[in-house]
This record gives sequence, structure tokens and C-alpha cells, in this order.
Amino acid sequence: MGLTVVVITKDEEANIERCLESVAWADELIVVDSQSTDRTAELARRRGAVVCDVEWRGFGPAKRRGVALATQEWVLSLDADEVVGTELAHQIRQVAAGGGEHDGYYVGRRTNFLGRWISHCGWYPDPVLRLFRREKGNVNEAVVHEQVEVDGSVGRLSGELLHFSYPTLEHYLAKSAVYTTLGAREAFRRGRRARWYDLVIRPPISFFSHYIVRQGFRDGMEGWIISVMSAVAVFVKYAKLRHLQRTATPEQREQYGFGD
Repeated sequence: MGLTVVVITKDEEANIERCLESVAWADELIVVDSQSTDRTAELARRRGAVVCDVEWRGFGPAKRRGVALATQEWVLSLDADEVVGTELAHQIRQVAAGGGEHDGYYVGRRTNFLGRWISHCGWYPDPVLRLFRREKGNVNEAVVHEQVEVDGSVGRLSGELLHFSYPTLEHYLAKSAVYTTLGAREAFRRGRRARWYDLVIRPPISFFSHYIVRQGFRDGMEGWIISVMSAVAVFVKYAKLRHLQRTATPEQREQYGFGD
């Protein structure tokens, strides 16, 4: 029995200590660092983590590298801007000590956006599968929006992950730029083609879904900003995909089935 915590990082000196402090009780801490240029690796080692430096190839591959290094029965996968809440920590420790009846567990995640905890917009409770038996699960290879896949039964814990992802709008825009680029590349790799309705219809549908259907209006001005920026991100992703289509080589067009 035991728990390995795997955290992936890239220039996360502002977050890594807070994250690792919330799981200091774990049996093993592994940080997979993608060539940070700040003090991330130094601070992680200071907190007792084993740091593995890797070339960045996407979120899925980075997390899989950490899982491969794990030695304990249970693995908890975290991002550097996440913190394990007190109740969730207690529940995870019980599972790792032999009290788990499932092979994997979803946990709820609450995100802080510009200083406000978001309760709607489709951002909460945002269940994510992060805790799993090492021999029964792993992270898939997706470069973005990676997921844990478990070969066995899956349950849910009531505690929460606290997600300090967007302290400023600049942070949000920088992350959005990365995610939309990776999303467009992944869609291109899968043979997805951006059509007119992806650029014209999908963005307003995204806004309506976040602000009205998922009650983003209940999160005040922050809910409005999230809904608008989510629509913009949808537009940007498909605009980037369209650009990839138009600039792809003939070999790429043939490989992915794109016409002229």
C-alpha cells in the first residue's frame, strides 16, 4: 500500500510549493518538469520530490512518464496549480491505506478565476479522474485534454481539488493560446476539418451554453468573462485549424484526408 503523487510542471515556481505542501504526507512525490527556466525544479527538490526533466511532448506523455516512475500502489495525478483540500486529503489517505473498494476515483475540482471561486459556467463540480491503482490505470497519450483510463471499477470521492489556474487575465490568455494551438494540432492529426459553422455557429453556442444553460450568470462579472472568453477560445481553435488546413503540405493533406 502507498501513494505516489505525480505533478507535471513548466515554469511553475509560483505554484509548485503550495501544491506539494498539500500532499506532503504522500509516500512518494514525483515532479516531471519540462525544462523549466525558473526555480521550479529547485523548489520541488526542496520539498522532497524526485524531479525528472523531460522534453515537452504534450500533457498526456508528460504524465505517463511520471506514472512510469511511480513505485507505490496508488497514483494521484496533479497539475502544479492544484491543491488537495483537507477533506480530500483525508479520503485519499484512507484509500491508499487499503480502504479503497474501486480501482480509480473521480474528485470534484473547484477553480479560482480572477480571485473568485467559480460555482457554475460548467466549471464546477468538474469531476476529474485523478486517483487510480498503478497496475489498473494510466493517462492516455493525448497532447491536450488528457484523461486517466482505468481498467476496473471507478468511484467518486466527495472532497475537492482547489484549482488556482487563473490569478490574472494574462494567465488565462496565455493558457488559452497554448490550449487552442494544441487543440487545433490534435484535431488536425485526427483528420478533423474546420468548416464555416465551426467559426460562425460554434462560438455563440459556446457562450449560450456557459452563460445560460450552465448558469454562468450566477457567477457575476467573472461568469460573463468566462463565457465570452470560452466562445473566443472556440473560435480561435477552429481558426488555427483552418490555417493548418490551408498551409498543410500535399503529403499531409493526403494523410489526413483534406481536399483543396
